[in-house]
Amino acid sequence: MQTAITEQQYAHPDAKIAESILTSCVHCGFCNATCPTYQLEGVEMEGPRGRIYLIKSLLEGKISHEDSVVSHLDSCLSCLACESTCPSGVRYSHLIDSARSQIAEQYQRPVADGMQRRMLAWLLPYPARFRLAMLAGRLAKPFAFLAPSGQQAMLRMIPDRLPPPSLLDRPGVHPAEGTRRARVALLTGCAQKVMGPHINDATIRLLTRLGCDVVLPQDQGCCGSLVYHMGDHDSSFPHMKRNIDAWHAEIEGEGLDAVVINTSGCGVVVKDYGHIFRDDPVYAAKAARVSAITKDLTEVVHGLELPTHVSGQVPALRVAYHDACSLQHGQQIRLQPRDLLGKAGFRVLDIPDPHLCCGSAGTYNLLQPDTAGQLGALKAEAVASVSPQVVAMGNIGCMEQIAAYSQVPVVHTVQLLDWATGGPVPAGLGDLTAVQEDGGHH
Repeated sequence: MQTAITEQQYAHPDAKIAESILTSCVHCGFCNATCPTYQLEGVEMEGPRGRIYLIKSLLEGKISHEDSVVSHLDSCLSCLACESTCPSGVRYSHLIDSARSQIAEQYQRPVADGMQRRMLAWLLPYPARFRLAMLAGRLAKPFAFLAPSGQQAMLRMIPDRLPPPSLLDRPGVHPAEGTRRARVALLTGCAQKVMGPHINDATIRLLTRLGCDVVLPQDQGCCGSLVYHMGDHDSSFPHMKRNIDAWHAEIEGEGLDAVVINTSGCGVVVKDYGHIFRDDPVYAAKAARVSAITKDLTEVVHGLELPTHVSGQVPALRVAYHDACSLQHGQQIRLQPRDLLGKAGFRVLDIPDPHLCCGSAGTYNLLQPDTAGQLGALKAEAVASVSPQVVAMGNIGCMEQIAAYSQVPVVHTVQLLDWATGGPVPAGLGDLTAVQEDGGHH
């Protein structure tokens, strides 16, 4: 694809990257075959190829940031199924992130939309604020139908019962059990600390049980992904730099074998810190060093290997494994979680149409609730079609989204691995355990 980017746009730091991405696209349209919004709408501009044309036209000054253009770019889930499908290796993720940054800089959003985005950016990266907002929102939840349409989805997502804060994911070091095999830092996240603190607890138990010192640095926090993908790069960079500083200090100190991420949406961005800060004179080298050792939890555990005796320690439940988009497309991780669950003694089931996003996609289900709702319902149908007893996945956003549409218990992959190696039964699976022990069938 040839480009004619304007001199004004060339002044933007991402312009050359955008140009190289655009020129690698050969218009084949294979990407549309796996794009969720294209499958729902059947409209060219609701697929990656159409959005690439829109971004190209913006950079060439042929169109402006008008409502219809921004709407098509906003409706992209950034699921990155197009990257897995593309035969030319087009890095669509970097292109859409750059486009959204320019939208944030140059487009005046409608008042309600702009306020909602600012509120999310102010709340989600800060666990204390987010927890207070969840507690207050529970009072308003029965009256969600009276709220503006943009906030109804937010209120509906608030759980009836908020789990208490974790007692484990506080700054410090959790020492390995037995001989130390690795020293790793664990990103405990932001929204996950509020919505799913049991995930971090299970991760710490599993890693220490497998011989890892688990470091929780004092100054780490939100990875910045939620705000970054909304286009507000200036607000996301301080979060990212704080993490880079915290982890790099550990690398330079006692050393780290890995930065472990148990939320795949965060993992995509942390692995991309090196690209994001490529031109920063202070952070380029440190960011690249951090990204180089960042791994999804299942990558780390797969490398350590589960104890050989674990199979048979838990009931052979039928587990439908959901491929989070940020894991299967963003990080190209598909086999390790399935292999680990199988070795732990579970019967792993593949969900049909695994490329189809569940609709969570960071803040997407809050900003685009109608499309997210359609995708959530389709994903629930796909889950039900394989008759599982439990659904497992590696991303808190997917867990909340699928649980809202499916009747099947939803857990994080690490909860099952922790259980199989001596940890507690995951919440909500007690009845299934009893059925299996009685010799019954679900």
